[in-house]
Amino acid sequence: MEMATKRDIENREDIIKLVNTFYDKVNANEVLSPLFNEVAQVHWDSHLPTMYDFWENIIFGTGNYRGRPMPPHLALNQKVPLLEHHFITWMSLFFPTVDELFEGPKAQLAKERAQHIASVMRYKTSQMQKLG
Repeated sequence: MEMATKRDIENREDIIKLVNTFYDKVNANEVLSPLFNEVAQVHWDSHLPTMYDFWENIIFGTGNYRGRPMPPHLALNQKVPLLEHHFITWMSLFFPTVDELFEGPKAQLAKERAQHIASVMRYKTSQMQKLG
């Protein structure tokens, strides 16, 4: 039996599928779920559409995301320090989610951008922790 070839991320529906699948894994993860649900107290009904816009803008340059992702993460970092293992766990869920659903240049771009975002966020949160 021949395996169906995965296709690339092509549209908002694909972004929604990626984001929903990923955050289902986050919510089931013993490291990340408490950060999102207990500490940050994420309101998923508003957070998920924001993430759809964010990733759609990252991958397709739609310009429909106007938020600033760093301030909420820095505020979270003041409550609970975001450490290397948090970022590693996030990436260990995100990359396989992309790979299980999609393949192609846009899927690769999603992983590259996620890596970059995590690196910048990790740097800024660690600098904040050093400053006390």
